[in-house]
Amino acid sequence: METIEMIELVEGNLEIQGCFCLRSKPSSTGYINKNNWLLGSFSEGLKYVKLMENGKPAGFIEYTPIEYSSRVVFGENYLVIHCLWVSITGKGYATELINKCIQDAKEQNKDGVIVITNSDTSWTPSKDVFIKNEFIEVDKAPYGFELLVNKFKNSPNPCFPNDWNERLKLFNDLTIFRTLQCPFVDIATENIVSGANKLGISSAIIDIKNREELLRISPTPYGIYGVVYKNKLITYHRLTVHSAIKRLKELV
Repeated sequence: METIEMIELVEGNLEIQGCFCLRSKPSSTGYINKNNWLLGSFSEGLKYVKLMENGKPAGFIEYTPIEYSSRVVFGENYLVIHCLWVSITGKGYATELINKCIQDAKEQNKDGVIVITNSDTSWTPSKDVFIKNEFIEVDKAPYGFELLVNKFKNSPNPCFPNDWNERLKLFNDLTIFRTLQCPFVDIATENIVSGANKLGISSAIIDIKNREELLRISPTPYGIYGVVYKNKLITYHRLTVHSAIKRLKELV
């Protein structure tokens, strides 16, 4: 018989439990940065919940109040889901994790729960499971981003900014925007820089330090990672070095 358990990461158990992603490489820079980021975020209301099947990680969800979110979306009194991932499908684990977030949002008297999806990348959660759980789409942004919400009250819908093209115009040199919210950002950065170096292109890294800066300059709603070159979006997710070179060559 399967034993299912949800474990919420907190300061006291973080060293033992650790985050779900990159858990096979606990000494990697990305994993260490992620755990340190979690330590600094718990006090802001961030929740990181792992679902365990027979004592082994089967999935996780991460969410936080919108005022501390790493996603570029405007709104008030919402929880924002950063990440949702299950490694064992077909058992309803994703729905269980979503329901955990919804329950927390209601207990905190929030107006609802927000998630950003994009069918073009696995770096964002899948849209279908949220539609199944009574989320509705309320906005779109370039590059395939969709804004979904499950509202509990008759409150204003959240929304995306509408100045994406203007943001790109600010950066002609190769510029990498990032936060430490995702443990894969470190290797994603390394691959872009390595590819750029092979082409003789210098790069600049902007480590986004607060939400005001995120809302103002992030090139996409994803927020935690983006690369711009010659006023064009190169990527918002990890590329291999080969793929980075290929995309940069198109603009050289």
